[in-house]
Amino acid sequence: MDLDRASSELNEKLSAIGGTANVAVLKSVVTQASSAIPVMPLYIAMVFKKMREEGVHEGCMEQIYRMFSQRLYKADGTAPEVDDQNRLRLDDWELRDDIQQHCRDLWPQITSENLKELTDYQEYKDEFLSLFGFGIEGIDYEADVNPNVAFDVIDI
Repeated sequence: MDLDRASSELNEKLSAIGGTANVAVLKSVVTQASSAIPVMPLYIAMVFKKMREEGVHEGCMEQIYRMFSQRLYKADGTAPEVDDQNRLRLDDWELRDDIQQHCRDLWPQITSENLKELTDYQEYKDEFLSLFGFGIEGIDYEADVNPNVAFDVIDI
């Protein structure tokens, strides 16, 4: 993978000044790209619900905070924990055996009728809509709007 190659080259260059470079592997997140991957929305809705039940779900900001506070800049000053390819693994909670087994067991049970009951489908939908500025409380999306808005163009 090119990221691993680049990280390795950067490590060689940075070693002279005590620096390092790592690839970070993060958990599944709701993005425009992930929504276009077949089955990812269903998987994310399943895994997020189980992670919430287990108390290990985190949003993007919480995950990056954990990367800095518990991986890169640990309170005890020890080196970051990395896998055998020198990667920082923040998908560890998502990939826990119990969480993945739950998803494998649940997958064949999900139907259109029980989707909202067995998964966090609504949460997934809300996160997806918010990516594009929709689903904001207090906005009347049914209201007529004037698409012609007068404004001064400023040359930069």
